[in-house]
Amino acid sequence: MKPNKIEADADSGQAANGKLGTRLKLARQMRGLTLKALAEAAHCSESLLSKIENGKASPSLPMLHRLVEVLETNIGWMFEETHGEEGIIFRAGTRPLIALDPLRRGDGITLERIIPYSPGHLLQCNIHHIEKGGESAGAIRHDGEEVGYVLAGQVELSVGEQSFNLAVGDTFVFDSSLPHHYRNIGEERASIFWVNTPPTF
Repeated sequence: MKPNKIEADADSGQAANGKLGTRLKLARQMRGLTLKALAEAAHCSESLLSKIENGKASPSLPMLHRLVEVLETNIGWMFEETHGEEGIIFRAGTRPLIALDPLRRGDGITLERIIPYSPGHLLQCNIHHIEKGGESAGAIRHDGEEVGYVLAGQVELSVGEQSFNLAVGDTFVFDSSLPHHYRNIGEERASIFWVNTPPTF
């Protein structure tokens, strides 16, 4: 029996969690850090970090940024891909999905990768799918630049001290070093085509 889309998305998310956990554990061990030391440095619980390394949980986006900063690596390496047609084409229906903020699975965020995370790319590009009531878990900041286009729904984007209500067709650009946060303020799922220069540490 062919799996439905929800089951396929769940399988894809579990596979991504497993790959992230493996990479995270490798980076931690390469730097000689214990789970406790990394958890303290990244301001997260040791038990959650253990679950992430074992593929049983996934971090929020702000937490992921803190982890890669402590580990002196980047998000691209954590999800590095070598699949696809010569690293050029990502076919519809085959793009990996990364589920964030799993404790709020009913109203969380899913990233649909547009550009494979692999060596040589100067950009990161995802479609951020934000369920009704979903939002990024706290302000995010890093080096780089962000550009986005709202594909569906309504979102509130906060950058620094400013907040903006955005609808389908609205675009934005800002310096990634400014603290930024977003949330779905509509009655349906929102989607943002989001491009940024990868944070490196």
